[in-house]
Amino acid sequence: MSGETDGGSEAVTDGGSSGEMTLAFALAAIERFDDPATVFAEAREWSRSVGIVANDADAVAAFVAEYDLQQDFDVGEADKWLAMERIHESTATPRHVFVGASVEDRRIADHLDWEYRTPEEVAEKAGWVLGGDDSGGDSGLVARLRGILPGGPE
Repeated sequence: MSGETDGGSEAVTDGGSSGEMTLAFALAAIERFDDPATVFAEAREWSRSVGIVANDADAVAAFVAEYDLQQDFDVGEADKWLAMERIHESTATPRHVFVGASVEDRRIADHLDWEYRTPEEVAEKAGWVLGGDDSGGDSGLVARLRGILPGGPE
């Protein structure tokens, strides 16, 4: 271990430049960021592996394609629980950080020995911008469309 972390109280960005971290985002969490492509690009600077997990593999594939992201995790049709377990077992990094957006995500992290972070926590520490917080629960795409259409969000 790098000695820079204390098992979870440090910022998500404290993985160091040597890529000592595996960073997974729940699809609902990465959708919260204003610019997911920037989040991925900057996370790659200090993470060995970066990717997205969800119970809907097609939704992940569509999101990855929409933002032209390089997904490091090939989890196939596995649900979040199985995907996170496989990723943890197959990545040899001292830290495994899961950015989630639900109580279920926190349970997954706790049960499978991942550090859990919220989008708000990582946005603050990494200087990333959250967007669509007032979208009324719309998906990221719908929220963005509402923002550019005449009349925009109310």
